[in-house]
Amino acid sequence: MADDSRRTRLADAAITTLAREGSRGLTHRAVDRTAGVPEGSTSYYFRTRLDLLRAIVGRMSDLDTASLPALAHASAAEFEEAFTATVHGLLIDGRDRQLARYELALEATRRPELRQALVANSAPIHGRLAEQLADLGIPDPGDRARDLLALLEGLLFSQLTAAAGAPSPQATDAVRDLVGRILHAVGVPGEESTS
Repeated sequence: MADDSRRTRLADAAITTLAREGSRGLTHRAVDRTAGVPEGSTSYYFRTRLDLLRAIVGRMSDLDTASLPALAHASAAEFEEAFTATVHGLLIDGRDRQLARYELALEATRRPELRQALVANSAPIHGRLAEQLADLGIPDPGDRARDLLALLEGLLFSQLTAAAGAPSPQATDAVRDLVGRILHAVGVPGEESTS
C-alpha cells in the first residue's frame, strides 16, 4: 500500500514538473525535488524516462476519469451544468494536468510507444462520455463523444495558452458560453430546446 502511495505521489510530482518545466525539464531528479523525496526515489520506482512518462499518463487518466461526474439519467441542463463545472475545474485545479498533457502529446509525435499509452488511457473517458450522451438520447453517441472531446481539447488549449494564470470571472463566463455552444454542436439540447 505504501508503494502505491509513493508511486502516486511521484506521478503527481512528475505531472507538476512536466507542466512547469516542460519536457526538457522532466528528469528523475527534478521529480525528486518537486516531491520533496530523497534523490534517487523516482528512478527507483520508474527506472526509465518512458516508465515515468507512462506513470504520468496513467495518473492523468485516473484523475480525468474521477473528474467526470456520474450523470446517469441526467437532464440536458444538468449535464451541461456538470460538464461546465468539469471544464472550469480543468482550467483551474487541473491546469498543471492539462499543460502536462500538451507536453506529452507533442512528445508522443516522436514516440509511438507513448502515443499508444495516451490513446489507451483516453478510452475510459470516451466511453463514459458516450454513455452519458446515450442517456440523453443523442444519436451516434460514440461519434458525438469523440467530437465533444476534440472540441473540448481545443477550448482548453486556447484558454490555457492565452492566459498566464487562472481564468478571470469574465473569462469564466465566456468559457460557460463556449461550453454551451460546444455541447449544442454535438446535439445536447440547449435551454431553448428543452422549454
